[in-house]
Amino acid sequence: MAVIKVDIANAPYEVRIAAGILARAGEHCRPFVRKDHVAVVTDENVAANWRGSVESSLAAAGIASHWLVLPAGEATKSWHHLAQVVDFLLAHEVERKDCVIALGGGVIGDLTGFAASMVKRGCGFIQMPTTLLAQVDSSVGGKTAINTAMGKNLVGAFHQPALVLADPAALGTLPLRDTRAGYAEVIKYGLIDDPAFFEWCEANGERLLAGESAARETAIARSVAAKARIVAEDEKETTGVRALLNLGHTFGHALEAETGFSDRLLHGEGVALGMVLAARFSVRQGLMSGQDAERVAGHVAAAGLPSSLASLGLSCDGRRLADHMLHDKKMDAGTLPFLLMRGIGQTFLAKDVDLAEVAAFLDEQLVG
Repeated sequence: MAVIKVDIANAPYEVRIAAGILARAGEHCRPFVRKDHVAVVTDENVAANWRGSVESSLAAAGIASHWLVLPAGEATKSWHHLAQVVDFLLAHEVERKDCVIALGGGVIGDLTGFAASMVKRGCGFIQMPTTLLAQVDSSVGGKTAINTAMGKNLVGAFHQPALVLADPAALGTLPLRDTRAGYAEVIKYGLIDDPAFFEWCEANGERLLAGESAARETAIARSVAAKARIVAEDEKETTGVRALLNLGHTFGHALEAETGFSDRLLHGEGVALGMVLAARFSVRQGLMSGQDAERVAGHVAAAGLPSSLASLGLSCDGRRLADHMLHDKKMDAGTLPFLLMRGIGQTFLAKDVDLAEVAAFLDEQLVG
């Protein structure tokens, strides 16, 4: 078992990574569950595959479980389902010092974590991420949120989990499209500040996507370690260091908004294309070589992820996509910092980007 500590001041926790850990969830959760019962939030797809195993494991540890099973999909990160989770937790008399369990992908983790941040002014929660995206990114770091009509993740809170249990075996139940979407976040860590890891992705990404356990465990552990280091340095994104984790997200969230936060474009697919766009915009700004940018696009495409904006067939212009960015959480005094690159592994926060230039660039990309 790989154990990675997220060294948050006053609230450190561990990310435990091992194949089969969900089947042993009870023994890992027991020290964090004060009562003889626990509330678990999941979705229909995850419940079909993992409820029995987790429920049995909790019972073996002397913990009865109460389950809320929600619809699967990005639309579940909503006001309606947030209220449903809060009411569920209150109905089961969750107290401030209790932990609830989020079993699922990023949607369930974000939603449950946000609900936990509010119930009794903040109770604990345990993340059991079941998708690659959640295991390498969203389950670690304490960002919780829901989507609104104005944009993605605009209402939320920083609320760290008490424990994260990541089981690479859970990825075997995922559609390949979901695994590819999660892999976008793995690529991101190489592009931020670790060119050697990006090279590892180029050499091993195909094996990871094909299901090779060693490649998956390596990718998860290296990604979590990278995120843990950044989050420990800048937990609440106050110094700009943590903002590096948003590489590809400004473009990606705009594309998600334009496609209605639907299955037309999964979050990880938006991030993948967003990183390609960030690289190509960096070339346009004279920051990055075209060779490096096309290397990024080439690996994204080789992973089966979208690498061309024109391929989405959007019926909008660049100005409309740029307007979506006005609702980005990083907006500061009317300006939007962008994550751009000087090369592979050389991401930085640019605070002088003109949205009109971004719109013109997107117009070019929309036609190929």
